[in-house]
Amino acid sequence: MDKKTLIEWDKKYIWHPFTQMKYWLEDEPTIFVEAQDCFLKDIDGRWYLDGVSSLWVNIHGHRRKEIDEAVCGQLDKVAHSTLLGACNEPSIVLAKRLVDLLNEKLPAEESLSKVFYSDNGSTAVEIAMKIAYQYWQNMGMKEKDTFVSLKEGYHGDTIGAVSVGGVELFHEVYKPLLNKSIQAPAPYCYRCSLGLNHPSCDLACLNEMEKILKESLQRVIAVIVEPLVQCAGGIIVWPEGYLRGLRALCDKYGVLLIADEVATGFGRTGRMFACEHEGVIPDIICLSKGITNGYMPLAVTVVKERIFNAFLGELNERKTFYHGHSYTGNPLACSAALASLDIFYKDQTLENLPPKIELMKDKLSEIAELKNVGDVRQKGMIAGVELVKNRKTKESFPYEEQIGWRVVKAARKAGVWLRPLGDIIVIMPPLVISMENLERLLDVIKECIIEVIK
Repeated sequence: MDKKTLIEWDKKYIWHPFTQMKYWLEDEPTIFVEAQDCFLKDIDGRWYLDGVSSLWVNIHGHRRKEIDEAVCGQLDKVAHSTLLGACNEPSIVLAKRLVDLLNEKLPAEESLSKVFYSDNGSTAVEIAMKIAYQYWQNMGMKEKDTFVSLKEGYHGDTIGAVSVGGVELFHEVYKPLLNKSIQAPAPYCYRCSLGLNHPSCDLACLNEMEKILKESLQRVIAVIVEPLVQCAGGIIVWPEGYLRGLRALCDKYGVLLIADEVATGFGRTGRMFACEHEGVIPDIICLSKGITNGYMPLAVTVVKERIFNAFLGELNERKTFYHGHSYTGNPLACSAALASLDIFYKDQTLENLPPKIELMKDKLSEIAELKNVGDVRQKGMIAGVELVKNRKTKESFPYEEQIGWRVVKAARKAGVWLRPLGDIIVIMPPLVISMENLERLLDVIKECIIEVIK
């Protein structure tokens, strides 16, 4: 179909996410028609280096033959069947693979052993929240009705997930609809809400978390966090020790810990799961995005055995977890995920990351010297560059100036596809990216910051 017609239909019929459509309707959109390795091709035949992994989902590059073949092979059998009162082979095999992987990579305490399938990060979080709430109900602790989360946290866009979100720009308008939650200070060292400096602060934000848990213990269901990196909140990288300290507090006060690893899972932080870095095992973990390499919608919520056991009982006890989705455990998605896990071992994906992480660190140190770069944050293959009007005072640019978007648009003209978070330039390429392309990506970002902020 011709480009003109597609643009006309897009503007007439599609409402794009996180987009002020007034401006979208005035602009000419990019239409992607093809992809290969770490590159996307638009309808005009121009190729772009995918600097954000097609919204953080692509791990092994586009059009991986192994995943193509796995999905096509499953199509020859069955595209979908239900998990309500039935099973399918790919979902069974994937559940075992994930449980084995989690318990191989995380400490050998009580294992994460039961997998509940869904289709995106928000639903994985909704499921975790409902399971955590009903767990205490089934245990006879009816007074527990409140979650604790972090400011600048993001866990998805469904109402339950928004209830534990802390990004005012995204969540403020929905406050009248939300469930009960308490927000603790985020370990955002560059803009510490307590006015302290790390490391001399001695992780004072953990003390604030403890105050909340101590004062509201009877009501608290769980603490839910994005371990090590709060991605959508601005690539906020935690200082070492915060996650480990948080696990200790949850143990001390008998509160569940939910790890939302939707964005940080599957190698993004340099290890398969972010929780590995500090030897922490959560009570519930949520995974999605990279699980299928971006091929199919899929998510999992994995819980400890003792939580699962609290839902076992006679029918008249009403302990059943009444939750499900039409596409739960979709065989095509599970087949894609299995093939993606195989590639991790075949390509030695994690083993090949250290040189790339070091290259990112070196190039980011150059970017950090630019006069309007306030902070540079990195964990593994995730990085964020925070642009400021005044480096000394940390004053932000006026929102209306859209500096982040101007830098991104300049990068797109240079053949690099990025999407910012306000004035924070997000860098999250596919893990398979070559050293050459990674260097080019970071060089273009540096050049475009200089070009835009003259």
